[in-house]
Amino acid sequence: MSRYAITSGSKFEKMAGYSRAVVDGEWIFVSGTAGYNFADHSISDDPAEQARQCLKTIGDALAQADAAMKDIVRVRVFLADRSYVEPVSLVLGQTFSEPRPTNTTIICGFAEEAMKVEIEVTALKRAEA
Repeated sequence: MSRYAITSGSKFEKMAGYSRAVVDGEWIFVSGTAGYNFADHSISDDPAEQARQCLKTIGDALAQADAAMKDIVRVRVFLADRSYVEPVSLVLGQTFSEPRPTNTTIICGFAEEAMKVEIEVTALKRAEA
């Protein structure tokens, strides 16, 4: 069974000693992913747009693991404010289809004030029969 790491180029990965994702056999564990656009190091002020960017970064990491959003079985959403629940939930609802993954949403603080959303996922890519 193979195990390897995937990076997104986030400055936080090296600083904090973690990987964007770890692939371990059929399992893919994606770290909490903020709404930063790592190509230009920007972040939107809009929580829904941050959620979209989180999901893009997650999708890119999954693609590097030869997986896709449909393989996600668990989502954890971290929000800086309760008022972000609805706009972020709408983005998630547009992203996931049946069977939808499990979801836990937590209101919390972040290391950087610009961060409003962070999303963590676990995916299971089953070998095709």
